[in-house]
Amino acid sequence: MKSTFASLAAAAVLFVSTVKAAQLSMLSVECVPYLTTAERRVGSHYAHNQGIGWSGDTSCVSGSVCTKLNDYYSQCLPGSATSTTNPPSSTTTTTNPGGTSDALCGATRTKFKYFGVNQSGAEFGETKIPGVLGTDYTWPSPTSVDYFVGQGFNTFRIPFLMERLVPPATGMAGAFNSAYLSGLTTIVNYITSKGAYAIIEPHNYMRYNGAIISNNSQFASFWTNLANQFKSNNHVIFDLMNEPNGIDAGVVYQSMQAAVNAIRQTGATQLILVEGTSWTGAWTWSSSGNAAAFAALTDPQNNVAIEMHQYLDSDGSGTSANCVSSTIGAERLQAATQWLKSNNKKGFLGEIGAGSNDVCVAAVKGALCTLQTAGGVWIGTSWWAAGPWWGTYFQSIEPPNGAAISRILPEALKPFL
Repeated sequence: MKSTFASLAAAAVLFVSTVKAAQLSMLSVECVPYLTTAERRVGSHYAHNQGIGWSGDTSCVSGSVCTKLNDYYSQCLPGSATSTTNPPSSTTTTTNPGGTSDALCGATRTKFKYFGVNQSGAEFGETKIPGVLGTDYTWPSPTSVDYFVGQGFNTFRIPFLMERLVPPATGMAGAFNSAYLSGLTTIVNYITSKGAYAIIEPHNYMRYNGAIISNNSQFASFWTNLANQFKSNNHVIFDLMNEPNGIDAGVVYQSMQAAVNAIRQTGATQLILVEGTSWTGAWTWSSSGNAAAFAALTDPQNNVAIEMHQYLDSDGSGTSANCVSSTIGAERLQAATQWLKSNNKKGFLGEIGAGSNDVCVAAVKGALCTLQTAGGVWIGTSWWAAGPWWGTYFQSIEPPNGAAISRILPEALKPFL
């Protein structure tokens, strides 16, 4: 989860998003053009159901056709048609192999391969190193895993702290702390014994022992050692680093590529998730430099995905229960989705979160519609967050009574299973 301080780049994008939100309130259900350079003029046409007429241009750019995605907005998608006006409200659509078409998004959906929650706790108490288990940090609860598996979810992202796994006294490439490794291994094995996937990720923001990680050789060695612990379990996924920030995108890319190469040299074949700078935000993927840097990412196994995060409050930090608008989820994912398509990459939305209110529920549903109607380029998502120590935190989905259980779970997440 992003800190409360947004980057300057995110602030600039926020201004653009605020302008969009103001414009949206004036639009009708017609397919109204709204183009941005970042969307490569494929066209992103939004319509907000306010019942107010619109007399402006309703055509799509050449090579795309206006397609209704849900009751909140329409989008110009690549293709051709004899008419570029908004289709009628019928939910009948053309179904592609491997997809499902229904009334939820008004378009063909490709369901996620990986759909789950972040199981937070082992990264708590980051100022207490090594910390005391049960006092400064905790591991996820097996009963929570059972609950979500029973609901139909199949993926759990497990944050941990590098300094607890590889103590500063021995260094990033040093030997693992046996007790902390045992805790990580125990919850990973429990998750995978249920047939689910466990994503392991150092929740360190590209820092170690208070300093930016700049030694790619040591970072690669860390991942060599960790991959060797889990390479025999094909339901383990390697998430290389949570939310790098304050670092040039090209530098982060080099670190990620070094770690990918190191993991593959161990013989591990599992999925690898890589994150970019600027908190790996979807809405800042281009403005942060990630789009240019990560276009060159390679993997000899061709089993790597770009992990992005997206919150729906005003500064994208996930610290407010108020969402910008009911369409902000779809808006903030459009450009990133187009980049994935244009660069033949797969995406994974590793963190998304919002408040339990009408606007946010609609915004989350719009976001997940955008992901599942993107032709399969997004392979999964995970909600932030579950975990036994969240208390009354507004995004907590920890059973039985986390604040997001009553509305987010049944209304915004389960319909997309």
